Amino acid sequence: QFKDIFDVDYFKNSLRDEVVILKELPSQQKHKMEKGSLSSMPPISWSNMSYYYHVILPRIKTYGVVHFTKSDARLANNGIPEEVQKFRCRVNYHALRFVPPIEQLARKIVKILKEKGPFLSLHLRYEMDMVAFSGCNEGCNKEEIDELTKMRYSYPWWKEKEIDSDKKRRDGLCPLTPEETALTLSALNIDSNIQVYIAAGDTYKSEKRMASLKEAFPNMVKKETLLEPSELDPFRNHANQMAALDYCVSIESDIFVPSYQGNMAKLVEGNRRYLGFKKTILLNRKLLVNLIDQYKNGSISWNQFSMSVKVAHAERIGNPTTRSVVPGKPKEEDYFYTNPQECLPPLMDHN
Repeated sequence: QFKDIFDVDYFKNSLRDEVVILKELPSQQKHKMEKGSLSSMPPISWSNMSYYYHVILPRIKTYGVVHFTKSDARLANNGIPEEVQKFRCRVNYHALRFVPPIEQLARKIVKILKEKGPFLSLHLRYEMDMVAFSGCNEGCNKEEIDELTKMRYSYPWWKEKEIDSDKKRRDGLCPLTPEETALTLSALNIDSNIQVYIAAGDTYKSEKRMASLKEAFPNMVKKETLLEPSELDPFRNHANQMAALDYCVSIESDIFVPSYQGNMAKLVEGNRRYLGFKKTILLNRKLLVNLIDQYKNGSISWNQFSMSVKVAHAERIGNPTTRSVVPGKPKEEDYFYTNPQECLPPLMDHN
């Protein structure tokens, strides 16, 4: 729950001048809730302020309490008053603080890493559930594909079942495999001696799939190798707490590289922009898989491959850029939290 990950009292105190946050409902509303007479609704995604004034506020006035059954991506990216955008940043980057046990252990991981030199945090989305959910089976044998397909069908809330893996990969919609990631990082001339911190869960078929990445970057570590098992035991069965540790480490890394643009990767990217445009390499997966296939089939040399990868990513390192606006399609715009430009220093003018 929220209190298991975030410091509730710090959250309340940080925002006390702007909004009153209650730990529990007043008795009258609590009684209503216990009787089951509570108004529940999922707010419409990507909504502007008028929706909250004209739809949500009257409902709150009518019922006293409204239960939001969903709260992710409910507010639009663009067209929101600047003071509201700045408040979103205040909440996200100042009021939300992880509970002390998470913060303390994350600081210990960062200290261990920094004592040995610079480190790259690699958000490698290649856990079994991710591979199964995405339907991306590049490099998998028939037995593995069958295993992943069976897992996908076993979760009824995963709506997409039949997936054309090759097409999805060509369209840049698959997380890079560990092998593809190794080639990409090498092509970008990332120092092979840098510490590579794996900010993710267990890699699917790790021994086989991680071999090329380990060969290219032998100083590969993860929280499980840096800490004693007893230090991780309190968090081990709580995926969000383990992810929070990786989040903290990724914020502090010298370079952050996500192999896929999932929610955590997007939030880390935005947080690093907010902290002064720290180096974040945003991979162009559609272009990369095309180049990788050309290199592997001998159509282009290593030097041609490397040069193409470097040129394609020269402006994709978390530098200042304007958030995109797609009229009538707010979901297709750049997500606010990947680029909270209203809250960033006026470096925007130089781009």
